[in-house]
Amino acid sequence: MGAELNGLREQLLVHVREQGGAMDALVADALRTVPRHIFLPDLPPDDAYRDEAIVTKRDEAGRPTSSSSQPTIMAIMLDQLGVARGQKVLEIGAGTGFNAALIAHIVGSRGRVISIDLDPEIVGRAEENLSAAGGCERITVLNADGVLGHPDRAPYDRIIATVGVWDLAPAWLEQLGPEGRIVVPLDLRGVQRSVAFEREGDHWASRSTRACGFMRMRGSFAGPEREYLLDKDTQLTLGLPEAREIDRDAVLEALDAPEAEVRTGVSPDRLELFDGLALWLAVREPRWFSLSEAPPGTRLPNAPLVAPDAVLTAGILDDFGLATLSSDNGELTVTGTERIAEELAEHVVAWDEAGRPGSAGLHIDAYPAGTPADGDFVIDKKCVRLVLSWT
Repeated sequence: MGAELNGLREQLLVHVREQGGAMDALVADALRTVPRHIFLPDLPPDDAYRDEAIVTKRDEAGRPTSSSSQPTIMAIMLDQLGVARGQKVLEIGAGTGFNAALIAHIVGSRGRVISIDLDPEIVGRAEENLSAAGGCERITVLNADGVLGHPDRAPYDRIIATVGVWDLAPAWLEQLGPEGRIVVPLDLRGVQRSVAFEREGDHWASRSTRACGFMRMRGSFAGPEREYLLDKDTQLTLGLPEAREIDRDAVLEALDAPEAEVRTGVSPDRLELFDGLALWLAVREPRWFSLSEAPPGTRLPNAPLVAPDAVLTAGILDDFGLATLSSDNGELTVTGTERIAEELAEHVVAWDEAGRPGSAGLHIDAYPAGTPADGDFVIDKKCVRLVLSWT
């Protein structure tokens, strides 16, 4: 069985590297060594070593509240973090404990990992998993609000959040050492990007930016993003970057009987859609929204993005109607209210003509809130002002 498990870990590592993660030798060795199946005790090993996010807890409505993240994005974020031997790392969001175990393997016997989670049940399970895995004495899991960090063990060499954050908590920045780095799945008006920040003069500057998708932080630091369940039977869910009045019946009527269809002539691949067009709409179009449905997609049969647990699209919604993106043999088409469909199609064409920009050339500076700052786009949070630019 040991040889079989080693083989599964090696196969996973090969796949993760093909997807752009685990390029750092220490991260690769951690993925090759730490047994993910122990942190997912309810799954057979073959399932545990798939490159998929695994939901581990849901709320009373059936919505996911905790998971073991997809190994590829975990490896990408650890690459971004640049963890080294002997470092002290603060993790916001404990999950199953697997990410903390990976970090502990990297920092070695002289390093330390503090993992914080708001949910006592998640903390208890993470501790059980870490105990079963063995060799994790360098990890402390605490039940607390991660927004406050853990000042008792500060300063930290590295801080990583494994939950989607809307803002940069002052406690994290205060508790990070002078040469430290923080990696967070940061909300950019409804889309997330894993951003590695370091100090640069009077502000924080990004060192790398990668596409990602995480469950949102709960508690005192939750953001304004809202989800509206439109159809319980198909789990049709509309996501907005902030709360708005929604006429459910009008949205469903517009989806089921669109006035117009506009062809764009643009045929992006899946990564370009997820990484590029979604970000373009989020930062440029205040009326943008996301839409997801359980497969096979009864109301979204031609959704341009298909994941194991959902089909997804995006669009524009205002008081006069809506328009959404569809795929016709790879070409993006827009259906919906005629005027809005034309406007959404114009966004698609403009993004294409701009070279389909995504995360690769994105730079983000984070200044204290209210600081005068210029850039291509400015997003104001409670604690920081984000300035986005593309190179």
